[in-house]
Amino acid sequence: MQPTLLILAAGMASRYGSMKQIQSFGPAGETIMDYSIYDAIRAGFGKVVFIIREDFAEDFKAIFEPKLKGKIATEYVYQDKTAYVPNVEIPAERTKPWGTAHAVLCAKEVVKEPFAVINADDFYGQDSFEKAAAFLNNECNEKTAAIIGYELAKTLSEHGTVSRGVCEVNAAGELVSINERTKIYREGDKIVYEDNGQKLEVPFDSSVSMNFWCFHPSIFEVTEKLFIEFVKENYKDIKSEFFIPIVGDAFVKSGGGVIKVIPTSSQWFGVTYKEDAPVVKASVDKLVENKEYPGSLWA
Repeated sequence: MQPTLLILAAGMASRYGSMKQIQSFGPAGETIMDYSIYDAIRAGFGKVVFIIREDFAEDFKAIFEPKLKGKIATEYVYQDKTAYVPNVEIPAERTKPWGTAHAVLCAKEVVKEPFAVINADDFYGQDSFEKAAAFLNNECNEKTAAIIGYELAKTLSEHGTVSRGVCEVNAAGELVSINERTKIYREGDKIVYEDNGQKLEVPFDSSVSMNFWCFHPSIFEVTEKLFIEFVKENYKDIKSEFFIPIVGDAFVKSGGGVIKVIPTSSQWFGVTYKEDAPVVKASVDKLVENKEYPGSLWA
């Protein structure tokens, strides 16, 4: 059974204003997502599941169905703020769904095989998909999940500070915890982050999570239980979000299993600031020039 790629794209519409405005970075108008799907196909993934907002479904399918037809199986899941919510009175002011782990939970009915989860607007690189596929095919089970770990220095922006989940990893290469560090930036030959007015150093070779996870489908049951508890405790807070690291943390700390941190040599890039866009485009152009990707992915 080939693994599945789950792409978190429900937030894209709000960021871009319209699905038709998904930014093109490749020579033939490819989005960052196109490169992820292309890399997943090369690595042996058999299906891609898009998690999107239902009101953008038609526009979204019109963009992706023609180019992916015959190349990889596709499915669509809608993240709705009422999905899997227990019987509580959600405040009317809550307009957004419940975050990334809730988005994953919304795919419970369509994903029955080991799967990877990625963000729609991050460029992860071929090496990371090959390593994810190898893990999902050979090691993934109810007790063993994984996260692709990026070198911190390869995930910074030249145009401002970034937030990153810095992984604490034990001697066996397993995740101990993810510490969210905000306001990370390069200062001279160091990488620092700010916390309560203090400037603290982060080692250059720190492994960080860019939200590329690998799970066995049994994680849905774990996620659903945690989500119901989370909503009961947080439903009055209209900004509360249920993130994947919450699930990962519980999975490890409850003794439910281990999460391997798989290092990748890939250079991550994404558009944190609008000024990052030309840098991303130049990075993609260079990869095409070096023949790592064809000039037109789907021709």
